[in-house]
Parts: sequence; structure tokens; C-alpha cells
Amino acid sequence: MAEVRETGAAVAGRGELHEAIRALVARAPTIETSAKNVVEIDGYRSLRPAGSDVYAAWIPGTPYHHLVSIARHLRAAGMNPVPHIAARRLPDRAAAADFLARLAGEAGVTRALVVAGDSPAAAGPFASSVELLESGLLQAHGIRSVGVAGYPEGHRALAADALHGALDRKIAYAAANGLELFVVSQFCFDGQTVLDWLAALRARGVQLPVRVGVAGPATVRTLLAYGARCGIGNSLRAIGAQAISLTRIVARHGPERLVRRLAAGEAGLGVAGLHFFPFGGFAQTAHWIDNVANGRFRLDESSGGFGLDDPQTGGKDS
Repeated sequence: MAEVRETGAAVAGRGELHEAIRALVARAPTIETSAKNVVEIDGYRSLRPAGSDVYAAWIPGTPYHHLVSIARHLRAAGMNPVPHIAARRLPDRAAAADFLARLAGEAGVTRALVVAGDSPAAAGPFASSVELLESGLLQAHGIRSVGVAGYPEGHRALAADALHGALDRKIAYAAANGLELFVVSQFCFDGQTVLDWLAALRARGVQLPVRVGVAGPATVRTLLAYGARCGIGNSLRAIGAQAISLTRIVARHGPERLVRRLAAGEAGLGVAGLHFFPFGGFAQTAHWIDNVANGRFRLDESSGGFGLDDPQTGGKDS
């Protein structure tokens, strides 16, 4: 039987794709924490480079004082804290001002992610993120770099026209008031869905930098639970279909296929970097980022993704 050899072009193409994946993951990646025990944040110093943006999620039912504590510990660990500010959870303007003043004064916060929050009704005067943005409270407390949410698979409670209108209103306000606006997208499991959403965003004339949300490595069971909670649509069903064929639902699933597809198609679409949701744990996701950003992986044609060289993060895509 004749030996089959890869052509020089095929080898070069694989090399270019490997580098594109590495470069995308290394492009100032950000990561979230939802630490309940702030002591664990001390360990982040060994997991992320000094000055890295670490987003602090505001867990429902948690007082904003705890989020201030998380931000303070992140700063002490050498990270740049980027807190979530959920508009609907703020009981009044005075509480919002106190929250923002504490974030700025105690943790040196200058960047935040402003979201509506998943509360069914507003606790105070801010029913949406745009209303909080337009209050002027953020810039009054030195927060001039503001992230807003993007939804590659749409929003389960808002029509596309409403989403577009809200984003346009935020862009207009930011431009008129000297705010640096950027988008952080909800996580998605399908790379082509994200690329199509980015292309549609650019076609509408939206030129904001976008951080693409990515679910870090975790068990299929965990990803299904978070996906259902966050209203993920078609890409969640794809994960569910894979889970049926798994012998154990506790098998690991990583973002390798998603990231590979993004790396192959994101040129010219304004991807500022990836934003990781560490559902499998902060350390596991941080190790995954470190390995891929440093090129410690190999392309895997059988899965359409790639496999990591470091066994700490679970090998090839499930």
C-alpha cells in the first residue's frame, strides 16, 4: 500500500491554524469568579498574570458588600477587578452610589460589566442596564470603561429589535459622555453561531470591541445545568445530543471545537479576546488558558477540536 503523506500546504495550513488558536486564546483573556469564600482568591495570584482582568459575578441573593469584598481581594492578589453590576438588584439610587463608591475607593475599580440582572422585577429605580448607564453614576465614581451584554443566540425574554434598540441607546449615551463601551457575550457552544452573530453585529454598523463568552472545561452535566439556567438555545441542544452517547455524563467537555472554529473565522470581526465562564472551577479554566496560550496542544481532526498536552485539563475534546 502506498504511504499517504500530508502535502506541504496541508502541513502549513495546520501550522497556521494552530497559531491562530494560540493567538486568539492569548489575546488578553478574561475570566470570572463567583467566590463565596474570598480566601480562595489569594490563590489566583499563581494562576493568572498580574494585572489580569478578573470579573466578579454578582450571585443572586448576595449583598453588594460581598461583591466589594471580592473586588478588594482581587486587587490585593494583583488582579484588576471587573465587577458585575446588576441594575435590577439595586434598591435605590443611594445604594447604587454607595456600592460604586466602595468599589472605587476600596478596590480601585475603573471597569465594570453592567447588566440588567435576572431578577423578575426591579428592586428599585433601575429596570434595565441602560437606565443605570444613563444615570451618570458610573462615571461619577470613576468607572468609564463599561461592558454590556451580547447574546449570540438571542435573549429568551427580549425580541431582537428590542436588543438592537437597547444596544444602540447605550452606544449613543457612551459616545456623548466619554465612556469606553465594549461587549461581553453570553457563552455559546457553537462557533458558527457566534461568527454569524458577530457578522450581523458589524453589518448593523456596531463597531464596539467584543469579548466572546466561552464556557471553560467542565462536566457535561454542569454545562447542561448552566446552559439551561442561562437560556442557551440550539448550541445547548447540541451538547445534550452528545451527552446521550456518553457512557458517563460526568465526562469532561471543553471549548476546543468552539475555539477552533472561532480562530478559523474571526479575522476582521473585532474580537477583543475571549471571556471565560469557569463552570468547572477557576483553577481548571486558568490552566486550560495557560496551556493553549502557550501552544501546548495538538490539533485533533477526529473531534474537530484539539487536545491539550497537559493532563490537568483533561486531554482532548469530549
